Amino acid sequence: MNCLAISFRHSAGFGKRMEYYIIGLMLKEGIDCYVPLVDDDGIDVIIRKQDGSFIEVQIKARSKDVIEGDAALFAAMTHEYRANYFFIFYSERLEIMWIMSSEEFLKECVTNKTGKNAGKRSIWFNGKKKDPITGEPKEYAKPQYEQYRANDFSRFYN
Repeated sequence: MNCLAISFRHSAGFGKRMEYYIIGLMLKEGIDCYVPLVDDDGIDVIIRKQDGSFIEVQIKARSKDVIEGDAALFAAMTHEYRANYFFIFYSERLEIMWIMSSEEFLKECVTNKTGKNAGKRSIWFNGKKKDPITGEPKEYAKPQYEQYRANDFSRFYN
């Protein structure tokens, strides 16, 4: 198999592998997870909360191999408000996860006004600055999104 085929296979399957990775972490925490057989509506997992209600979750992940500076850029997303709907954003390079409700995402995202992605939404959780010691550019998590950072899925417990 040539390198191009391996590279494409890796990138094409990355999103699905990350979905299962995140769902596996949820299962380890004891969360009841249900995975739809078809992903037609932006739902990667359905979670049954302790009170018996359900939430829908879309998982978005960025590979460690993305262009420097884009470790946590999630762009050109189509989304309108949905009740009981959450996003989990994960940056493999930064090893950081953010959890946002549909409403929070719409409050924080940027909506493209023009061009081929007009009307689509983007959020950029990271920035880039010079390392004071090495002088090399270094990615960092933007502090304005700190309230959405998550080390677990406790947000889904209640």
